[in-house]
Amino acid sequence: MSGDGNKKQFWKRNTAKVPGNIQHVYGAQHPPFDPLLHANLMKAGNKPPTATTPGKPKKATTFQEFESITSDAWDVGDDDDELLAMAAQNLNIEVVMETANKVIENHSKLQERRQQQMDKMTEPDEKDGQEAHEEEEEEPDEEDEREEGAETTADLSFSLEALPLSDNRLVKSHSEAPVGSPKEAGVEQAVLHRQQSLPHRPVIPLVARMADQNTSGTPALTEREASRLDKFKQVLAGPNTDLEELRKLSWSGIPRQVRPITWKLLSGYLPANAERRESTLQRKRQEYFGFIEQYYDSRNDEHHQDTYRQIHIDIPRMSPESLVLQPKVTEIFERILFIWAIRHPASGYVQGINDLVTPFFVVYVFEYIEEEVENFNVSSLQEEVLRNIEADSFWCMSKLLDGIQDNYTFAQPGIQRKVKALEELVSRIDETVHRHMQQYEVEYLQFAFRWMNNLLMRELPLRCTIRLWDTYQAEPEGFSHFHLYVCAAFLVRWRKEILEEKDFQGLMILLQNLPTMHWGNEEVSVLLAEAYRLKFAFADAPNHYKR
Repeated sequence: MSGDGNKKQFWKRNTAKVPGNIQHVYGAQHPPFDPLLHANLMKAGNKPPTATTPGKPKKATTFQEFESITSDAWDVGDDDDELLAMAAQNLNIEVVMETANKVIENHSKLQERRQQQMDKMTEPDEKDGQEAHEEEEEEPDEEDEREEGAETTADLSFSLEALPLSDNRLVKSHSEAPVGSPKEAGVEQAVLHRQQSLPHRPVIPLVARMADQNTSGTPALTEREASRLDKFKQVLAGPNTDLEELRKLSWSGIPRQVRPITWKLLSGYLPANAERRESTLQRKRQEYFGFIEQYYDSRNDEHHQDTYRQIHIDIPRMSPESLVLQPKVTEIFERILFIWAIRHPASGYVQGINDLVTPFFVVYVFEYIEEEVENFNVSSLQEEVLRNIEADSFWCMSKLLDGIQDNYTFAQPGIQRKVKALEELVSRIDETVHRHMQQYEVEYLQFAFRWMNNLLMRELPLRCTIRLWDTYQAEPEGFSHFHLYVCAAFLVRWRKEILEEKDFQGLMILLQNLPTMHWGNEEVSVLLAEAYRLKFAFADAPNHYKR
């Protein structure tokens, strides 16, 4: 009984505000109070109060009365007038009228200023009658844009902090605030104009964002980028290139203008001596096309037709599709992959190798073009240029695969070892993530096999892969050893998202579709820095990640 008495006493408290009480919110979320439209509510509000205390509405005194008032407060089907009627019972009519008048006055003045501003912006040129006529025809569209701009400004008002008024009330939106000074009005107008004049967000190109100068695009270089480019040119200009100095510069990214020659040097395709480079290029290119003449016609032979057929199937699955689906590019990739498979019978062709051609091909195409690769027709290049790009891509890919060939031999033992090392490393650097995946029976081999097989090319945009490979080329054993620490840093990078998933299916979908579409140089640089930290801590002390 005492418990019931306490409950009844609680609901009899004479509190000024009751949870669920409905109040007007003026602004974008609710129309201003219109005295003409809601005259009946105002009359109801002018009736003399029946409560014992003059000037105050009757309060709910029991839980049953409180429940009867608020039980349908949030029903979707309620009529606006009914909600307003319920709210009007708890509002002082003088406050309502005062606020409504201010809202109407503010709204009218703001609309006048907007109209004047738009009239100035859309004033037709008297010297060009045709343009004036086109502007008159497009006037309804401009009105729609004004309405959208007004809605945008109203929405933005809800993200601002509440502003105190002179009578110590809080402003919940701009439409409830009094008319400010001309300076404040100018600021508000500038915000509206800026919102209306902002261009649509550009589509990020497949190879590089415009901000990622080290990958693609030709906007003006910043002072820092120009300085780095000069350092590269100085190192490359000497008769004998200092490869150690070139590696140090390349670790933080290679400028687009010097990336082709730098990759050829760091991969070992070209000699450090400048005088020998031209003769080496001619010899290696002739050697490659000698392989074409010797082996390529055998692609339809019984022993090789399965290899060629698999290559032919895999190439259309590569990205970017706008590049690899061009017939000329498809032919080049088929020749490169088939010749490599014929000359390396220990592994032959394995799915995943096809992806490793793309970065080399794209970088060496950029040696001859300025525009973005996804908008470029490769067949428009001269035949001699295409032959050079093909041969250079083949030899550089071969140099890369020489260091990780055990990834592609029978049973792929190199990948098996690296995935196991990744599991041990993650268990040491982030035990929470490791145990979370164990809890939901996620095996590292189920998602990390592709990370090792394709060198993260399926997880990152091509522009990021090219930036990543700048560092891999500069790092000793970058593709075979440093890649392990990059994968560990990459996994821990998604720690928050991984821990939010509470089942096997959700974790696998996340790990196979990580949201990296909008990544650029900045994100890759942070990833590489974390990978270097992990390498510094664990590479020379392998027992550190063994329990």
